[in-house]
Amino acid sequence: MWLPIAFLLVGIILGLLTDIRVPDAYTDYLTIAVLAAFDTLLGGIRAQLEKKFDDIVFLTGFFSNVALAALLAFLGVQLGIDLYLAAVFAFGVRLFQNIAIIRRHLITNLRNSNKLKKNTGK
Repeated sequence: MWLPIAFLLVGIILGLLTDIRVPDAYTDYLTIAVLAAFDTLLGGIRAQLEKKFDDIVFLTGFFSNVALAALLAFLGVQLGIDLYLAAVFAFGVRLFQNIAIIRRHLITNLRNSNKLKKNTGK
């Protein structure tokens, strides 16, 4: 569980401490890369809650998702088609699905802990 949170914190800290400006020509690529990274992060959190987390799967998924998304954006620019929108849609759907599943896990865990507290009298 610590690896996805560590990557998120490192990214936030680097973003706040650096004054890097992304040229307009690369904004599509950056948008896709951020969506792919968030998708992988939330997928890692979901996997941890489901007791299925694997570091290797997380790391390879992160880099392959970002690379595939950037490739789609590049291909779209070369063809003159907004192909990156397909990746935006796919990652957006998966983000909302993962958030919903994480929310359900957290609510279930909260309810179970409250029931346990009531049954033990604490």
